[in-house]
Amino acid sequence: MKIALLGYGKMGKVIERIALDRGHEIVLRKSSTESFDGLQHAHVAIEFSVPSAALTNISKSLNAGVPVVSGTTGWLEEYHKMAALCTDKDTAFIYGSNFSLGVNLFFELNDYLAKMMSKFEDYKISMEEIHHTQKLDAPSGTAISLANSIINHSHYDNWTLTNPKDNELKIDAQRIENVPGTHSVFYTSNVDTIEIKHTAHSRDGFALGAVIAAEWLLGKKGVFTMKDVLHSVTL
Repeated sequence: MKIALLGYGKMGKVIERIALDRGHEIVLRKSSTESFDGLQHAHVAIEFSVPSAALTNISKSLNAGVPVVSGTTGWLEEYHKMAALCTDKDTAFIYGSNFSLGVNLFFELNDYLAKMMSKFEDYKISMEEIHHTQKLDAPSGTAISLANSIINHSHYDNWTLTNPKDNELKIDAQRIENVPGTHSVFYTSNVDTIEIKHTAHSRDGFALGAVIAAEWLLGKKGVFTMKDVLHSVTL
């Protein structure tokens, strides 16, 4: 499989290493100073860049008929436009706030626990996420995904980074040097606290998931999620 890497920072380099180990070829390594030359030769694009570049990267690929796997967060107010473009160009698109297998299992656990805890209003819910200082958006896309799942099964209407109102779920977003990512959800009452937590030890899990998603996407048409991938492949 020929892959265009749209974003060639730390994540892009890890994705490159894992893709090459799995027998794939890199035909474009697109940093902020590089052109899109080589995109036309790609079977699929893997897009891990920055929020300000994501729309251009994704739209360039979709317009060229190249399927896209995107893990860039912080641009989702425009997601519906990219989904519509994918349909219009009759190609394929996967966006994921996190491609790690462990995190996607954590998503499922978080959703199940939120449903269970919806009956127990004595528990107040809060969240914490910690990332490296180079991460530009806060809270993380993963934290937003976790929060939205909780909101769907609780009395909370939205999330906030600041002083929460009764209907707001507080997310404490921290940025610390050399931290790949930690996400925690707390259910706290007067008598105890229930906590679920995912801690990443390296970027390899995210990169492997993105490459597996690209392998799965090849030859398909439509807009998908990582859940579609995990429910149909054996890792």
